[in-house]
Amino acid sequence: MLKRTVINLTVWIVSIVLLAACSSGNTGKTESTEKGKELVYATAKDINDMNPHLYAGSMPAQGIVYESLVENTEDGIKPLLAESWEVSNDGMVYTFHLRKNVKFHDGEPFNAEAVKKNIEAVQSNASKHSWIKLSTKLVSCNVLDPYTIQLVLSEAYYPTLLELSMTRPYVFISPNNFINGETKNGVNGFDGTGPYKLSEHKVDQYAVFEANEAYWGGSPKVKKLTAKVLATGETTFLALKKGEVNFVFTDDRGTDSLDVEAIKKLVDSGEYQIVRSKAMNTKMIVANSSKSDRPVYETAVREAIWHSIDRETISKQIFNGTESAAHTLFSANVNYANVDLKKRSYDLETANRILNEAGWILEKGQAVRTKNGSKLAMKLYYDTNSSSQKTQAEFIQDSLKKVGMQLELIGEESSSIANRRSTGDYDLLFNQTWGLAYDPQSTIASFTAKPSYYYTTSGIAKSDELYKKIDQVMVSMDEKNRTSLYADILKIVHDEAVFIPITNGSVTIVAPKELKGISFKQTQFELPFDRMYFE
Repeated sequence: MLKRTVINLTVWIVSIVLLAACSSGNTGKTESTEKGKELVYATAKDINDMNPHLYAGSMPAQGIVYESLVENTEDGIKPLLAESWEVSNDGMVYTFHLRKNVKFHDGEPFNAEAVKKNIEAVQSNASKHSWIKLSTKLVSCNVLDPYTIQLVLSEAYYPTLLELSMTRPYVFISPNNFINGETKNGVNGFDGTGPYKLSEHKVDQYAVFEANEAYWGGSPKVKKLTAKVLATGETTFLALKKGEVNFVFTDDRGTDSLDVEAIKKLVDSGEYQIVRSKAMNTKMIVANSSKSDRPVYETAVREAIWHSIDRETISKQIFNGTESAAHTLFSANVNYANVDLKKRSYDLETANRILNEAGWILEKGQAVRTKNGSKLAMKLYYDTNSSSQKTQAEFIQDSLKKVGMQLELIGEESSSIANRRSTGDYDLLFNQTWGLAYDPQSTIASFTAKPSYYYTTSGIAKSDELYKKIDQVMVSMDEKNRTSLYADILKIVHDEAVFIPITNGSVTIVAPKELKGISFKQTQFELPFDRMYFE
């Protein structure tokens, strides 16, 4: 089965870039674009609502329209819309000195009043942002002068600058776009301060972004970006062959599109290049520990699942080596994550032993284990737009069958799976960590949030201790204490096997040889399109 699936395998995508003009009606008004001035990228999903204070929109698109006070880089937090800042000795007051002569796309000046209005708009909908702990710590936003803003927290919170640097929600939209002084019930426009501005959008067809010629960082060399909605798989591949799309990269929803073998042929042709980032995230199966009437409630069952997954084969044969086998929730290059945890290797004998000791018996002539009259049967949900998730699910289903576990596979849209995660209506589902810029703090903070991983962690024996330590680590200003707390947190969830790691993922780009300036941000959700240019 695996040899067949290698041919059908796909790389994560949001696709970008068209060098020449496209035919009328296919991508919006792009018939007469000059070579090297326009990029067209294919996306499996519409850009959706671009309100940056909510979560429906495409993050790659939002990342080029809106900006934050600071930017997270490999070298740490750097200035963006704030040129500099100071933090009080007690860690509770942040004072930002804003960049001058910055305007929103509609001409409205960016200043301290605009910052205050945006932050207060986010805070008025704080329950929506419970996964980001800054929303629970922020007490006030004060204007000290036209270009100086002060944030006051209820207590010290070390990830403050990291969370302010995220793609959403603490980014800035023109106050003219507010409705009745707020954004939580919608906006009437999408005017940010970023290098591109949204100029046209036809739902489920395309969206056009034009260069912001007044951008404070200098106008981008690529003058137009068009996001074209295409079905994944063959449709996108044919669009690539026709020259309608010639650049693909990992998207923020984990959607697959291009065949690995096809990508190899494109590169072998000498016309394309492949660029990969370092490890950005961990792909995993998330287990629901909150429902005592389901088999997956038991730690032993979760451990047996862990031991039944052959990660090395998934890495080599399903991902063709583009993703490495993962044995812990975070890779060792993530801050605070280089912790000594017991390794659970692929071992069906151990899986059988664990299940036997837990009372799950495989009767003679039966294919599925039982305990007290109940079958060891579970449901695994995967994204229908991800052929690699489907392939992994089928492979894991076959492996679990060998130890007497029955796994029903259910494919759904990513939005439906996200809803299941937030309501607890699942046994097992595919997911991934927030990624390099956000980890470990954001993924770990979401352990306590119902829109995220509350139902994953709430049923474990040490849930109260886990939540207490998470609260402590987020306010600790002592590096040694933080390191110790993170180690304890990671050990608790590892021992309980509620996050079952599969592979470590990277952002993969396939682009024309002549495209230069390709680089990555410290996040899996955005690319710096404004730095790209053609030779």
